[in-house]
Amino acid sequence: MATSTDKKIEISDLYVDYGALSALRNINLDVYRNEILGIIGPAKSGKSTLLQAINRTIDFIPGARVRGSITIDGEDVRKIKDINSLRRKIGMVFPLPVGLPLSIYDNVAFAPRMAGIRNKSQLDEIVERCLKQAALWEEVKDRINNLGTKLSGGQQQRLTIARALSHDPEILCLDEFSIAVDPVTTMRIEDVLKELKSQMTIILVTNLVQQARRLADRTAFFLNGELLEIDKTDVIFSDNPAHRATYEYVTGIFG
Repeated sequence: MATSTDKKIEISDLYVDYGALSALRNINLDVYRNEILGIIGPAKSGKSTLLQAINRTIDFIPGARVRGSITIDGEDVRKIKDINSLRRKIGMVFPLPVGLPLSIYDNVAFAPRMAGIRNKSQLDEIVERCLKQAALWEEVKDRINNLGTKLSGGQQQRLTIARALSHDPEILCLDEFSIAVDPVTTMRIEDVLKELKSQMTIILVTNLVQQARRLADRTAFFLNGELLEIDKTDVIFSDNPAHRATYEYVTGIFG
């Protein structure tokens, strides 16, 4: 059984409302160090909202109201005044690749430069390391100064992952990263995530239940803004999870 020292993120009594709309209700959830936590559920079940609450990008949404507690290493994210320091700790990868209109090199070097790194050899090392971690280096090393937006969709998504890794995050959040990625590239990114787990905590929101089954150590099932069930992934995908709705979702009866 995990102890308190294993907990990277602790979420307690979390509610999120968008005006009169309740997006999350009474969420209590721990995320352990160096695990891949899969989050599954139908559309509008609150999965993406949870990620936004963790890294406080929800602050940008007019009318959003957050109640409850989210702590990272015991520090309440709602009380952190230096939001940039929080977001350096949390790498985010969104459903569609969002490339900066810069070269491949500058896409990855952007965050380190913003953090004050100016040494060319140090930046070179960061760019190469992150592109290798994202399984992209061999494909782009000879055109590193080309525009990142000229890459294919799958390559741009891997560039997004490299950029998310460039500030050495402790947590990597992926929000349905494979929506715009072909199956071969998806599998390559999945292999990358398995390797990255030894270095960081990963939260994987996915609309592909089999992706959670392949990757996640534990899986959480959200339904209508509530955390219906969380358990080891093999339990969630067994014939006997705690809730019938979980079984019906993972087997495709609904969703």
